[in-house]
Amino acid sequence: MNAQMWLSVFRVRDTGRDDRPPGVYGAAFVSYEQGSPLTYLELLAARLLDPRRRQVRITDIWVDSPTSVEGGRSLWAIPKDLAKLDVDDRRLGPTSYTDLSGDVDGRRIAHAQFAGLPGASLVRAPFAASTSQLREGTGADVVTPLTGSSKTLPALASWELDPDGPLGFLHGLRPLMSFRLTDLRLTFG
Repeated sequence: MNAQMWLSVFRVRDTGRDDRPPGVYGAAFVSYEQGSPLTYLELLAARLLDPRRRQVRITDIWVDSPTSVEGGRSLWAIPKDLAKLDVDDRRLGPTSYTDLSGDVDGRRIAHAQFAGLPGASLVRAPFAASTSQLREGTGADVVTPLTGSSKTLPALASWELDPDGPLGFLHGLRPLMSFRLTDLRLTFG
């Protein structure tokens, strides 16, 4: 798949929810682009399960493609749901500014703004990780490898998350770090 990703990392000490334990979480918007089997937008949150193995569990995820919902759930036990997602990416001189938003059932659950320097000279770097998802109904652990490469650029980011929405456990937290992954090439599964 070919994509762009806007990612922030958060340390969560107390989520106030039994189903979202404390830990390190990532929140991201992803735009899957031409050259991918499907082109669509995605908003997700994932918790780091094992830093040595670089394994995460996607806790919350929305896409704007019914086909992606179906495939994610059936193939990899990823709990995808539908949302209205928007990405407005523009440049002012050498700086990129990106506004991202996610609405579920007509309610804004997430809005993020990223500013970065896409002209920064960074080398393409490879990565490898995996997801560990519990299949609904059986509880079976579905582990799926992902590999790829990207140019990762540091970014300034701010997030506005509905405190009563599904990502409310991240409301009011400042990101530890934020990145824009450009020219992302990803193999999942």
